Amino acid sequence: MHRKIFKNANIFDGVHEDVFKDFSFAVDVETGKIIEIAQEISPAADDEVIDVNHKFVAPGLINAHTHITSDPNVSTGGDKDVVETTVDAIKALRAFLKSGCTYVRQCGARYGIDIPIKRLITEGKINNVPHMMASGKAYTMTGGHGDYANGGNVVDSPDEMRKKIREGLKAGADCIKIMASGGVMSPGDFMDEAQLTIEEMKVAVYEAHNKHKIVAAHAEGNPGIRNAIEAGVDSIEHGFYVDDDEIAMMKERGTYIVPTIIAAASVTEKGKDTLPEWEHQKMANAMDDAYTNVKKAYENGVNIALGTDAGTPYNYFDMTTPKELEMMVERIGMSEFEAYRTSYKAAELMKIDDEYGSIENDKYADFIIIDDNPMEDIKAVQQKDKEVYVSGKKEF
Repeated sequence: MHRKIFKNANIFDGVHEDVFKDFSFAVDVETGKIIEIAQEISPAADDEVIDVNHKFVAPGLINAHTHITSDPNVSTGGDKDVVETTVDAIKALRAFLKSGCTYVRQCGARYGIDIPIKRLITEGKINNVPHMMASGKAYTMTGGHGDYANGGNVVDSPDEMRKKIREGLKAGADCIKIMASGGVMSPGDFMDEAQLTIEEMKVAVYEAHNKHKIVAAHAEGNPGIRNAIEAGVDSIEHGFYVDDDEIAMMKERGTYIVPTIIAAASVTEKGKDTLPEWEHQKMANAMDDAYTNVKKAYENGVNIALGTDAGTPYNYFDMTTPKELEMMVERIGMSEFEAYRTSYKAAELMKIDDEYGSIENDKYADFIIIDDNPMEDIKAVQQKDKEVYVSGKKEF
């Protein structure tokens, strides 16, 4: 067995709040998995030894809400064709990786191109990118959030939903994204409008769960949030207006919330003079409520998973995931440890936590190396020249 041994590492493993000072860990080069963590590891003659130089090793970030086919520089996503969109999507994945994201979940992709991109990644034909969970196109109603050219799968009945979901799963979708409420970026609706019905969403959940896939529901306001919870989705995306009753329901059912608060902040803070007035105003109206309600969900024990909605206006692929952790501390009231744990919660939500999300034996060696201790200051993760490893291979 050929190993890489990393020595003199200060390890934050993502499980324990304490950092293990001057430890070593070994990676099986063939599998890319961690096989030993100890104070000292004696190398064999053919082992490669890497001196971390007393820097901090932390788990690669897992982002459970991304849009690699969207353009954060424009409001509507533009009118790029499938070729240009594909090229941009691969660039977005590489930007994610450089920021420290080693696994991303797509929550709706133009042209459904994340599915063939995922296949090419698996076949080794696209390199220097994170692991990815592909959703294909999102599912929406006629005129609903995501109903735009080359955007969502339009369904208007339970039977139409069943057919489209089965087609998506046949095409290779790893997960499903549905639209339970209106949103910010669509001009013809609002957060407080219900969109897909409970019956339609129940069909999506049944078909996805039957294939052991998870379902994410875009749900910013009510009654969309409540409808999605009642339909049995695995996660509420955004959830800005989640109320006390829904918080209790989510805790009881184990429903996750992926708040993407950096997306709301990006629109509010950077889009006043450049975005359409209706779009900026929608988010500005919701901002304070979003912070208050997500904080209440966290304080009441709802599972909070890391996600950014990257690709939405001014929400860039190369910087906003580490920034979301900072906002979890500053706006939601988490400790550094609890904020970083939202990345592990993303792995739990995505049902990949048996192999990803922490630095432990038998898990893939996906990690970052940074200068400072993220358990003392979560902003340490924002270091621009961090080293990033995927399956034990240095990518940046």
